[in-house]
Amino acid sequence: MSQNVFSRRQFLSMAGGSVVIASIVPSTAFASYPDKPRTIAMNNLHTGETLETCYFDGVNYLSDEMARISKLCRDFRRNEIHPMDKGLFDQLSSIQNLLGVNTEVQIISGYRSPATNESLRSKSSGVAKKSYHMQGRALDFRLSGVNLKEVRDAAKSLQAGGVGYYAKSDFIHIDTGPVRSW
Repeated sequence: MSQNVFSRRQFLSMAGGSVVIASIVPSTAFASYPDKPRTIAMNNLHTGETLETCYFDGVNYLSDEMARISKLCRDFRRNEIHPMDKGLFDQLSSIQNLLGVNTEVQIISGYRSPATNESLRSKSSGVAKKSYHMQGRALDFRLSGVNLKEVRDAAKSLQAGGVGYYAKSDFIHIDTGPVRSW
């Protein structure tokens, strides 16, 4: 009897939705390999800064590396740094694991100061008044060379927080708030 073996990417493409994925791997992907080091490569598209870091050594989150991540994800408009929630980067690592990629994370927006958030709200109805960005608990990003719908489906399957899909602007929003999607 032959057995069909699919890659995670093929499975996501065939599944076509996060409901199927979530029922099979509800949070195991989010907790993927808790004892393994986690590395991530990022590029802040507004500042041009890049960072490749091992932020979790398999046992502990590395405070110096988390500080470097927070600096990369700062409010570039006001040059304000705020600690970023480590759960966001665990989500990113899990998304990449699900998709079987280790590509650069292109950061569009990380931390936003209240002043920046209010300024953006005055120009767009899509900016929340109490945005998780102001708490360092949200990221807008895309994965270099990876289909945005696949990224969205993988993020939703984690059931780890909010997931926003902005196809026209070419990015995904994730946060560590309640599980929801739009």
